[in-house]
Amino acid sequence: MARIRPSEILDGATPRLIDEWQQAPVLWDAIRYRVDHAQERGQFLLTGSSVPSDDSEIRHSGTGRYSWLKMRPMSLFESGESSGEVSLADLFAGRDPTGAHPFLSELPEIAQAVCRGGWPVACELSGEVALDASFDYLEAVVKCDISRVDGVSRDEDRARRIMRSYARLQGTQSTVTVIKEDLEVNEAGSFDDDTVYSYINALKRIFAIEDMPAWCPSLRCKTPVRTSDTRYYTDPSIAAAALRVGPGGLMKDLRTFGFLFETLAIRDLRVYADAQIGEVRHYHDASGLECDAVVYLRDGSYGLVEIKIGGQPLIEKGAATLVKLANKIDVGKMEKPSFLMVLTAVGDCAYRRPNDGVIVCPIGSLRP
Repeated sequence: MARIRPSEILDGATPRLIDEWQQAPVLWDAIRYRVDHAQERGQFLLTGSSVPSDDSEIRHSGTGRYSWLKMRPMSLFESGESSGEVSLADLFAGRDPTGAHPFLSELPEIAQAVCRGGWPVACELSGEVALDASFDYLEAVVKCDISRVDGVSRDEDRARRIMRSYARLQGTQSTVTVIKEDLEVNEAGSFDDDTVYSYINALKRIFAIEDMPAWCPSLRCKTPVRTSDTRYYTDPSIAAAALRVGPGGLMKDLRTFGFLFETLAIRDLRVYADAQIGEVRHYHDASGLECDAVVYLRDGSYGLVEIKIGGQPLIEKGAATLVKLANKIDVGKMEKPSFLMVLTAVGDCAYRRPNDGVIVCPIGSLRP
């Protein structure tokens, strides 16, 4: 019907939502025609779980007619698990978050949130049954979605192995060569570069993967800044499902827990930054100095964030990294950071450290 008579789908009250529109790309131009003639905003919402595999039926870019919004799984604030007492907007405005208390305050609660993910249906459930959505998602990806996205037949077992390797490398700037080496060490079978590229690109097209670009500030020194993307799944539960690990397993492996918690924190920061018309990037230079997240707004203001599970030694380490990076920035050529923050999995409350001004904030307190 979409191909023969698009009007049958487009007629009716607006705003009108058309899901999985990429299965009928002809709708793109049909809607553009409607928009041009109606001269009204907000008439149609096109949603889809992948980008179109064939854009031959799209004859116009849509410039001036379409706006793009990346939809992600729910953040902790959206699922009702963050108190929202610490606002990202307030941090950019210089307001003190001291005294804000989190809803989630225990590591097992965070482990459950990591493995359950931000899937709306899962957020309404608890216990083991809440974990099913992420495992079901993984099975749908390897059995169907990774091949259907572009019509290229891909092996289910290879897809599963590559996703498992990607999960092990969360939060790193690993190249395809490193991913291939990880596969050779930890998985059976051989993989060439083209195969790994093909599977990873397909995972990006179905929005399972969302890598993070680098941030390149003006520095006082001439230290080269590395520009490789950091590897992340869109939701930490995808990595947990790929590794076949649950909350109990994470509690026994705090190193893996730390990497997957970082993915959860990046997911939430991205959601909150979007609401402020911003984006999230990472910093890594040739001297080895790294910053997990740089929240960068359209007006040029930015905040530096280190992500830690918690505990005073890790907080001290994160704060020292933030101060060191802030001191390297050439404030004669760009603004100084609006805030420095160590974002933790757990903690009794948010506070600003008196000695260096670094904010320590449990993720269960944060909102846009």
